[in-house]
Amino acid sequence: MDKFTVLTAIAAPLPEENIDTDKIIPARFLKTTKRSGLGVHAFDGMRYRPDGSENPDFVLNQEPYRKAEILITYDNLGCGSSREHAPWALLDFGIRCVIAPSFADIFNNNCFKNGILPIVLPREVCTQLMDDARQGANSRLTVDLARQVIIRPDGREVPFDVDPLRKQLLLEGLDDIGQTLQHEKAITTFEERRAQAQPWIPRIVLD
Repeated sequence: MDKFTVLTAIAAPLPEENIDTDKIIPARFLKTTKRSGLGVHAFDGMRYRPDGSENPDFVLNQEPYRKAEILITYDNLGCGSSREHAPWALLDFGIRCVIAPSFADIFNNNCFKNGILPIVLPREVCTQLMDDARQGANSRLTVDLARQVIIRPDGREVPFDVDPLRKQLLLEGLDDIGQTLQHEKAITTFEERRAQAQPWIPRIVLD
């Protein structure tokens, strides 16, 4: 998982509530277990017309937001099914940070596990950041995770809260497996001792 430290990027405003995971990545694209290749289908029903052509009214089909790495929405982002493909699709599109007044719990957890920083801010603050984002390519937001602030184009800072453990894992680029492998030496030592004392039990090997 890539580290998340400081992100200065274009932010895309998407002023909608209750964007569920089926809107983020429709169920028909869930056959793959790969994390790559889903970005082209992110927000498929909103980005494309029935004939497959792009919907020019959708923000991620517009310049400069095609290259957005920050997405700002309203309440309850990621509701619906618990599919982890939703953050996979966002990440593959290029989104590293999502900002909203609230997130569905499982979606929120899956974002952290895949290197996406979800930031909860009051609705009025999200609206202000959307106004910043609408200024285009020259109006970038900076998300400083270590300092826990969003820096607006005019230099004003917006503080945000984040769980200390999740913050540290993002800063170090550690997912659940990476976190476990930090204890590889202790796990290996335990397995070696158990293999001698209880040789009939299969041994776990960390590769």
